[in-house]
Amino acid sequence: MLDLDVIDAHHHLCALSSASYPWLEGPRVDRYHGDDVPLRHDYLLADYRADAAELDLLGGRLVGSVHVENGAADPRWESRWIDGIAAAGLPSVQVVKVDLTSTDAADQLAAHASLPSVRGVRDILNWHVDPFYAHRDRGDLMRDPAWLSGFGHLASLGLSFDLQVFPHQLEDAATLAAAHHDVPIVLDHAGMPIERDDDALDSWKRGIALVAAQPNTTVKISALGTNDHRWTTESIRRIVLDTIEVFGPERAMFGSNFPVDGLYSSLGALYGAFDRITGEFTRSERERLFAGTAREFYRMAGTAAAR
Repeated sequence: MLDLDVIDAHHHLCALSSASYPWLEGPRVDRYHGDDVPLRHDYLLADYRADAAELDLLGGRLVGSVHVENGAADPRWESRWIDGIAAAGLPSVQVVKVDLTSTDAADQLAAHASLPSVRGVRDILNWHVDPFYAHRDRGDLMRDPAWLSGFGHLASLGLSFDLQVFPHQLEDAATLAAAHHDVPIVLDHAGMPIERDDDALDSWKRGIALVAAQPNTTVKISALGTNDHRWTTESIRRIVLDTIEVFGPERAMFGSNFPVDGLYSSLGALYGAFDRITGEFTRSERERLFAGTAREFYRMAGTAAAR
């Protein structure tokens, strides 16, 4: 039995009936995360709570969550909407969207940072030669002066950065972290190992070790189903354990990535797998992985999650 507090470190909500989410609109496009047509509807707090209720069956207690931007066309609208919901306690905090190459990135960041629930920023950087995987049309953003100028405003505003890249981008990610020790950085989705053969996973592990060598970095273990749509506890075991080995439980946290990962399993099945894989860890290590690291990284003092 899980018998632990849980802070879901990465999930999304969606108000598609009220706002535009370009990635959920238009003709169906075949992408690595699978068929997103089942996601093309509202996914509100009540829907998330219904999915998360499965934690009760495991003996877990959902005490907080981190909402991560869900690609709304108007990021300012999205952060205000989530801030209003967070005032009631769940989500506890949020990570917002800013295109850091924008000429007004500083103003956007300041506006988001004025909201009580905002803790960090995500500007997805995933680039790949194959459009099936790519989120961006260029792979050098972490070395681009305009992007770095936008990134440079995070520290003064007290904002963290959710860093989402593929394994071949991890060297650049480590360089970014080394140059900005004043910005807490969390590597999203365990560095997204999109290839799962042994050689690819060996290379991925070396990459995340470069990132972990920087003291300002943490990692989320999440979204493992996006490249393994029929995942099992055994198929994700190595990724979970290698990630924890590299970063340590004190710098690792679990997230659901719902509703996207709801395409591949229930939330209860996912957290049940995390529970089984870490079953031999000490209780204090498991407390860090399931709640403590997220509570600390996202500065949840004063939120429901802190209590």
